[in-house]
Amino acid sequence: MPGPYVIRGSVSLPEAELMWRFSRSSGPGGQHVNTSDSQVELRFDLAKTEVLPEVWKARALERLAPRMVGGVIAVRASEHRSQWRNREMAATRLASLLAEATAPPPRPRRATKIPRGINERRLRQKKARSETKRGRSGRDWT
Repeated sequence: MPGPYVIRGSVSLPEAELMWRFSRSSGPGGQHVNTSDSQVELRFDLAKTEVLPEVWKARALERLAPRMVGGVIAVRASEHRSQWRNREMAATRLASLLAEATAPPPRPRRATKIPRGINERRLRQKKARSETKRGRSGRDWT
């Protein structure tokens, strides 16, 4: 597989902590599919890893809790007919999932006051529109 899969900055997925499992992929593909284990399941023990900084690890454990079983996160890939390409796809998917889960929370929104001029302009436009519509009524035509 090509190089380390970078999560963010200098932190990357260690090959020693990745657990691979291969099985037969479902769907069409002919006789080749019946004999090759092209589906890939990649497991990463997030609870026990020492690679991630503690802050990132806690954030990821909290955000990925619904997807994990016993602190282990699993990713599957079976889109390609080649086991090699499915391995690459699963590792890339896991790295992007961890990058998203360890990202810092967005900055809180600062509430701002609407400028008085904007509010006055809006009210003027509403009044003008109201006058236009009121002028359309046939009250004065008798």
